[in-house]
Amino acid sequence: MSSSTQLNIRQWTTKHVAKWLKEEGFCHYVDLLCNKHRLDGMSLLTLSEYDLRSPPLELKVLGDIKRLMVSLRKLQKQNLDILEELGVPFDGHSPQGGGGDWHCNGDSSRECDNSNTDTAPVGEQYLQYTNGKYKHGGSRRLDPEYWKTALSAIYVVFVFGFTSFVMVIVHERVPDMRTYPPLPDIFLDSVPRIPWAFAMAEACGVILCNIWLLVLLLHKHRSVLLRRLCSLMGTVFMLRCITMFVTSLSVPGQHLQCSGKGKISIVTLNFSFPEIYGDMWAKLHRALAIWSGFGMSLTGVHTCGDYMFSGHTVVITMLNFFVTEYTPRGWNFIHTLSWVLNLFGIFFILAAHEHYSIDVFIAFYITTRLFLYYHTLANTRAYQQSRRARIWFPMFSFFECNVNGPVPNEYGWPFSKPAMIRRMIGY
Repeated sequence: MSSSTQLNIRQWTTKHVAKWLKEEGFCHYVDLLCNKHRLDGMSLLTLSEYDLRSPPLELKVLGDIKRLMVSLRKLQKQNLDILEELGVPFDGHSPQGGGGDWHCNGDSSRECDNSNTDTAPVGEQYLQYTNGKYKHGGSRRLDPEYWKTALSAIYVVFVFGFTSFVMVIVHERVPDMRTYPPLPDIFLDSVPRIPWAFAMAEACGVILCNIWLLVLLLHKHRSVLLRRLCSLMGTVFMLRCITMFVTSLSVPGQHLQCSGKGKISIVTLNFSFPEIYGDMWAKLHRALAIWSGFGMSLTGVHTCGDYMFSGHTVVITMLNFFVTEYTPRGWNFIHTLSWVLNLFGIFFILAAHEHYSIDVFIAFYITTRLFLYYHTLANTRAYQQSRRARIWFPMFSFFECNVNGPVPNEYGWPFSKPAMIRRMIGY
């Protein structure tokens, strides 16, 4: 060990740093680091490659940067106790953090280290991802803001209830199929109706919903994810309320028993409604039945007139996009399964002749565009604080004002792991 390092690094002055640089073969950086920027022992110990590359140092020679970082890492390794006391994590090509957390877009941080050639900044905590980049972790702790999540949940519950009421109103306005037969549709005219297909479409949605609930349970930022799902789902269904109320299409198939003008006989799991909806209470009662049955035929709910656009397609597509967005990029099986369920669900909706092709297409387009627009804005900090975003997307600005940049895909157990499970997974 050199004479400089025998002295406690806490006591190093700029002269000691200059001596250390000369001993390591970096004489030409003594003036820059010691005379101009006055680095002492503690500031040298927390120096990172990011600091070397960025202003005000801005070293340009890659070989010097890498060699200096090698020497710095040796020095840091000799003073781990001081780094720990300062709260500065030492990377050293070893995993940062412990416990049951996964990083790098969902992959284990241990797996990331083998493929990375860059050096993480030492002065702050960073998360390493599979593409070799480092995402800021320490100062980007996301506030769950549970109260905002609760507001988004209230919003989506209200929208679903309002949608159920609009469906009751629309059912009374459905055109008489004897006067207005089904509209021409290339797909429906070409593919024979499959009676059990609609139940299969809803089964695809149930499977996707269970996958998403599992992802939500394990994701460390589950509050932010749930808030985004509720706000997007509520907005799409509010738009659906407007479109299906404004335009009433004739039923897409003769198999749909829609009498129109208030006469309806639909059985749910617990209620039967063979009545004329002449008063508001009866309408609210029927809307409650639709809402409690989630508007699904599997629960015994069936309505007519709510065609523009397909609510089932919205739900299946939205769940698919959330599953693929917030799971690791390497989980190819889950992503493939999610897309297969999405596409087969859409096919089964059309094969059941429950919606026109245009209903399904518009539902898929609106859902995917809104999801992509929302996440593009959320992942771009410049848009989040812009005046235009606050004017055109007030709800987005409210929910995302404290989420700066992409939400990292970090995973962990939502509860304490039993000792047996800890031994099995090696934590």
